[in-house]
Amino acid sequence: MMNSPKKARDMFKKSCIALAVGLCFVGGAAYGQSADGSLSGQAKPSAVVTITSPETGVSRQLTADKDGAFTFSKLPPGKYKVSAAGVSRDVTVVVGTGSRVSLEVGQLDKVEVVGSRAANLIDVSSVESTTVFTQEQIQALPVARNVNAVALLAPGVVRGDAGLGAGSIPSFGGASVAENGYYINGFDVTNIRNFLSYADLPFEAIAQQQIKTGGYGAEYGRSLGGVISLVTKRGTNDWKGGGSLYWAPEKLRSAGKNVADLEPTQSGNFRIFAKDDKTESLNYNVYAGGPIIKDQLFVFGLVEGKRDVGTNYGSSLGVKSTSDRPNGMLKLDFQPVSSHLLELTAIDNRNKTKIQDYTNTTRYQTTLTGNPTSSAQESGGSVLIGKWTGYLTDNFTVSALAGQVQDKVLKTTGARVADLSCPVVLETNLAEIGCWIKPFPGPTVRDPNAPDDSDGRKAARLDAEYLWGPHTIRAGYDGQKFTSDSAGGGYSGGFYYRYFVTPASGTINGVANAAPAGSQYVRRRLLSSTSGSFEVDNAAIYLEDTWQINKNWLVYAGFRTESFDNKNGDGVSFVKADNLPAPRLGFSWNSGEATPTKIYGTAGRYFIPVASNTNIRATRGELFEQRFFRFSGRDPITQGPLNLSAEIGRPQIVSDGTLPNPATIADTKLRPMSQDEFILGFQRPWGKGWVVGAKATSRKIRNGFDDYCDTHHALEVWAADNKFNNFDSGTAAGCILMNPGRDVNLQVDVNNDGKLQEVTIPARYFGVAPYKRTYQALELSFSRPWDGKWSLDGSYTWSRSRGTAEGYVSSIINQEDAGITQDFDFASLTDGADGFLPNDRTHQIKVYGNYQIADGFRLGFNGSATSGRPLSCIGFVPTTARDYATAVNYTTASSYYCLNNAGTSVLTQRGSQGRTPWTYGLDLQVAYAPKVPTGKLTLLLDVLNVLNSQKAVEFDEVRDFSRQTSNAATGNQLSLNYGQPAGFQTPRYVRLTARYEF
Repeated sequence: MMNSPKKARDMFKKSCIALAVGLCFVGGAAYGQSADGSLSGQAKPSAVVTITSPETGVSRQLTADKDGAFTFSKLPPGKYKVSAAGVSRDVTVVVGTGSRVSLEVGQLDKVEVVGSRAANLIDVSSVESTTVFTQEQIQALPVARNVNAVALLAPGVVRGDAGLGAGSIPSFGGASVAENGYYINGFDVTNIRNFLSYADLPFEAIAQQQIKTGGYGAEYGRSLGGVISLVTKRGTNDWKGGGSLYWAPEKLRSAGKNVADLEPTQSGNFRIFAKDDKTESLNYNVYAGGPIIKDQLFVFGLVEGKRDVGTNYGSSLGVKSTSDRPNGMLKLDFQPVSSHLLELTAIDNRNKTKIQDYTNTTRYQTTLTGNPTSSAQESGGSVLIGKWTGYLTDNFTVSALAGQVQDKVLKTTGARVADLSCPVVLETNLAEIGCWIKPFPGPTVRDPNAPDDSDGRKAARLDAEYLWGPHTIRAGYDGQKFTSDSAGGGYSGGFYYRYFVTPASGTINGVANAAPAGSQYVRRRLLSSTSGSFEVDNAAIYLEDTWQINKNWLVYAGFRTESFDNKNGDGVSFVKADNLPAPRLGFSWNSGEATPTKIYGTAGRYFIPVASNTNIRATRGELFEQRFFRFSGRDPITQGPLNLSAEIGRPQIVSDGTLPNPATIADTKLRPMSQDEFILGFQRPWGKGWVVGAKATSRKIRNGFDDYCDTHHALEVWAADNKFNNFDSGTAAGCILMNPGRDVNLQVDVNNDGKLQEVTIPARYFGVAPYKRTYQALELSFSRPWDGKWSLDGSYTWSRSRGTAEGYVSSIINQEDAGITQDFDFASLTDGADGFLPNDRTHQIKVYGNYQIADGFRLGFNGSATSGRPLSCIGFVPTTARDYATAVNYTTASSYYCLNNAGTSVLTQRGSQGRTPWTYGLDLQVAYAPKVPTGKLTLLLDVLNVLNSQKAVEFDEVRDFSRQTSNAATGNQLSLNYGQPAGFQTPRYVRLTARYEF
């Protein structure tokens, strides 16, 4: 008998919910950050279940167990038909998640689940926190075309400071922007020189993007923040292709802002001069994919062309840059039989920018005139990934993956390469003078005999999965070798001179009455470093079990061991840690209903490797000193000082240039940085088609590490207390790696006889604050999936991030030296450091969705509101600081001692000086899909930052004018630029898109 219409509708709704479990906000625990998904479900007991890909024709079969349960693991993302005993379903599998399907008799014979939007359905078989977007969903939202912008849609993810890396790298769960992991087709492409970049690919080549915000299983690690995992498009049995054009015209872009320099000596100068800058981008793609051998061999290829043109104006130069080198991707899939799949991914992401520099005839000229000089900048490289998956039995699957990444660090050629014979010379008002070409490439020049700076990764992993009744057991090995080639160098012309005017006190470099007030003196800096090739070896082994105890309870247990080995330029280890334990636990309970309520939780420990930049900075020879002199003339060509007088005061030697003994560089029992994370959450259906959820997260850093650079003084005091009368601190490294706040184990030549002895030095001799970072958050989310008419997703996150260290990098001074920031270089730099951290955002609100206006017309929007980040007062340590005698050598403001309005140095607390303003964003999209004879045509108008909100997102936090004008007495010089904006929201711009697919 036919069902009544009402019964049919009710059955359809229940079936949709049951079938769509897994295409959701919380993804499959057993599949980590891999490029695969899975499908499990319920059929008749012992039934033969068949899954077929209509896209590739590949088919697999297995037999359900005695209770009717079945699981197909390690499935490439895509559409599938699954059937058993005359019942069939169509379902979409997405990256890193476990989809579920019911093949029980009595339901509709065919139901298709489409649009596996992030945060829209409930997966009772998982414990992870993950969000997945398909390329179609990304295209339907007005977001910038890069993976970091898409990641910002996920709950709890905030935009990091633009001064680090390429700018706008996301911060996950209170971590710094240098603690994320990036993957392409399951292969780690994170650049661990400083963790601020990754191997990219053409944006149009992405099929799905997975964003992990926490709780991932033991299969993967090496991340304390979040994970962005990309799956590329692939060929199918039908030849498909298309082309797209994206144009963001300069005429439809709003102007930026100018910020004047308020210092009297800089009258008429600007700290930010962006109002008249121009930017225009044109991006076009051509792609096609299909069968080379039907049902077996498939190819997909894409070529991305571009023409990005920017014009930037400055005080003395106008600069026009053009980037137009094409990139591309090729993907091959070969499945000779249903039980074996071979994949090959090749990506070319090299970039070349042509630069023309125009000399201004007047200061801050906003036109390009005259004959320019020409230069070029090159970066990027290639990615090659191979993978084999063997479905050896119904219950046993093995996969092997290997690949490499080659990446050239930005290289400049042409007119911007400095004249090596000309020293760097700055006038008293910081104006660049003499024959030195500035600001290109900067005050330092590289060793001309060294090879290009580059980073390379070679990695392989082996994974095995066995289904044993209700258990899904996985185990594997993951190893990688990362090599960084880095050229040494020094200042152009050998020295860096800066002229100063003697203050009224006549004090120079701590020497009273050194020169008449108002006269000039000069600071001379010397810098040099050695070249080398530096290697990092990382390895891990894991074992995990996902146990479906019954229909209500799932329990996950995993164990991972991490091993890190960092070597100097001679291949000798200086940081080596083996078999660090990283356990993971989780559970998921569901109510067992057709529309289930789910409660889940995870607990885990995560490690992050030591960056290769640490190898470079800590183990090569570096000389950095500065000295002060009076002079009696200037060279007419270089403008450098002539007839230097006797040196004024003590030389300030930060590092003496000797090549450190690798045995003395780090705590011999150094504990690599790790983080403990706890998550508890729930999800449930609500109303018609809605899903709501809540999640609480707690994170805490364990064994944070950084470098400490007052080693000689600390060792001298310790040696004296322990009667090592012959000890010479010059035999020790100037800076060491340590776990701040813990006792330090060092190899020391205590008797000055050339023999190293391992000693334990109590933490009190170093005096630095313990390394701390905590994060707590409460997240509320809702989702109403696309039903052909409209959709709506959103989240609210309340969070707190506090501690003595931001993490691997420092946003306050934009320091990119991952793991070796200035934060712990001297004990006094940690005074007042315990407070709200730069990635703390108390409130985050995100809402985005789509609405079908009429046939062929659709609206999309993306809105956000985020509270500001904390601000600090930064200055130089006063003469009363316990380590002033050595900390005075630092000329970069980096302590929480700063001058008050009366000019007295006072200790402030990190994050206590207010916050940046709330920022608001509203992006809109209008889509028109007219009917065409063949294929599909889509025209898009995206307006990003519709309201042209340009709130300041960064401020100058340095209160002291300079090291030379800061001391404990009153009347010192304040920086008038303190509190001035240092960065703004991106101005409004318009993107026009035309896309044709066949």
